[in-house]
Amino acid sequence: MTLKLPLAALLLAATSLSAYAAQPAGAPAASAAPASQQAEDARLLAFLDAAFDAQVAMSPEAMTSLGMKTDYDKLDDYTDAQNQKSRELAERQLADMKAQFDYETLSPTGQLSYKLFENDVERGRKRFQWRWHDFPISTNGSPAGDIPVFLINQHRVDSVADAEAYISRLKQVERVMNEVAANVRTQAGMGILPPKLNFDPVRADARKVLTGAPFDNGPDNSILADFREKVAKLDASDDVKAKLVADATAALTGPFRRGYDALFAVLDEIEPQATDNDGAWSLPDGDAYYADQLRFFTTTDLSGDQIHQTGLDQVKRIHGEMEAIKDQVGFKGTLQQFFAHIKTSPEFKYPNSDEGRQQYLKDATAYIDQVMKAAPRYFSRLPKASLEVRAVEEWRQDTAPVAFYNRPAPDGSRPGIYYVNLADMTQVLKPQVETIAYHEGAPGHHFQGALAQELPGLPKFRRFGGNSAYGEGWGLYAERFGKEMGFYKDPMSEFGMLSSQLWRAVRLVVDTGLHAKRWSREQAIDYFKENSLVSERDIVKEVERYINNPGQATSYMIGQIRIMELRDKAKAALGDKFDIREFHTVILGNGALPLDVLEAQVDAWIAGKKARA
Repeated sequence: MTLKLPLAALLLAATSLSAYAAQPAGAPAASAAPASQQAEDARLLAFLDAAFDAQVAMSPEAMTSLGMKTDYDKLDDYTDAQNQKSRELAERQLADMKAQFDYETLSPTGQLSYKLFENDVERGRKRFQWRWHDFPISTNGSPAGDIPVFLINQHRVDSVADAEAYISRLKQVERVMNEVAANVRTQAGMGILPPKLNFDPVRADARKVLTGAPFDNGPDNSILADFREKVAKLDASDDVKAKLVADATAALTGPFRRGYDALFAVLDEIEPQATDNDGAWSLPDGDAYYADQLRFFTTTDLSGDQIHQTGLDQVKRIHGEMEAIKDQVGFKGTLQQFFAHIKTSPEFKYPNSDEGRQQYLKDATAYIDQVMKAAPRYFSRLPKASLEVRAVEEWRQDTAPVAFYNRPAPDGSRPGIYYVNLADMTQVLKPQVETIAYHEGAPGHHFQGALAQELPGLPKFRRFGGNSAYGEGWGLYAERFGKEMGFYKDPMSEFGMLSSQLWRAVRLVVDTGLHAKRWSREQAIDYFKENSLVSERDIVKEVERYINNPGQATSYMIGQIRIMELRDKAKAALGDKFDIREFHTVILGNGALPLDVLEAQVDAWIAGKKARA
């Protein structure tokens, strides 16, 4: 169970609706509804926000992520009993909503929120049967890395009480790791075992956390260094600060360390039972599980075979675009030879040094800055939250993705963060830096995720929720849109953008290959090598990621294809009345939506524009 269900259901919700009400684009137009509907909408909003708050109250970590300090001294309950409580609460909330509200008395805005909440709960009910199929220890991360990241990046220390809460959380790591270990043993009893390839990276991450003072004679480890830095800024006496650091040191060498030892113990216990299972099909009821994963991550009913063929078609199309640029720059040879040339030529690499890493961060920041300057020409609303580019901490590089985005805190206390994994600069290609910045930063995830939190009038579950097809589809759309904004000023930068698009097309083929067509890990790696510009190191990380999280990789291009289809549909229908800023408001103005609901919003916008013409 990689994610506790309360946090997963609230912050990573996905749903697909067969019937729903369309609402105007952008912020809900409550004032246009009759007074009776406005009153019912307001009552529903209060109900849904209270329901969200009740679920979040079950997760101290979720509350911290949202900028709250309630239960600030606690970590989450990682037991299945807690998952059961969250599920039961969701069912009671759905029953209460149906008993207290008449769908027909709501405005289109209210009806959409009603249907989205109803379908989130129903979708969660269906997915609950698969909660044991997620691996809590994987190449995608584990509590050994996640908890330090959470403390360092999200636990603010503004007072002595906050520092004491941090220490309390260090002590709770022992409980958490024992709960995780119990879950791993329960899964093993069900015949659900992590692949062998998971164990070494998880151990490596955990050992790196335990490297440095107070565990050895080296400099402070990342957690103690973070705590010491935060405490140093407090308005408190030196004696108080010294005691806080001493207490944190004791917590680290005591219950924190015992927690990690419990994790090492279960890894040693379970690993001999593990096999080289490469796909969901090898798990109990694996085919049904994978079909559900595809529905969840794409918010469609597309089958594995359909997605696989879409991937093959997209790979062929993008290869054609790349061939044109290869010819434009005068390279003589095959496309695969051009890939090899780019991967091996020093001109396309940063130095494998601290200076090279700093230059990457500087370049990525510059790309985001130029987007922010041009964005008002293409977007009606920009996020208020700031955005930072950061390198992944060294101690979690083995399990961290190539790049990823963390949302800002709603209260502005934490910026949006675009993380990039710079473990080995020999594997980083300069032509891809620009397109990754647009995807993970601006106008990609930051414009979608941060902006959603700031939308007025939406219930919290819509502002803070999400689904992969919408969010990752928008990120991939943003990569290509960078060209329309006037960027990718040289052919190789555009080639880098196409290589990123190709990467996501290959994902459609490889993910379905592994889980629907029973490819081996080696088959998947070979297909990646033959058809993409992704580096050798990242190919292995990618394939192992798909093995551990079936279906998620298909969401990117499925989402992008639908957004592009909707834009083409709007342009064809509206002609010279089409406005890109308005279109982006439709896409981004209602929070994360399933793809069929998103289409309804675009259709409503088109109809409204035509009616006013």
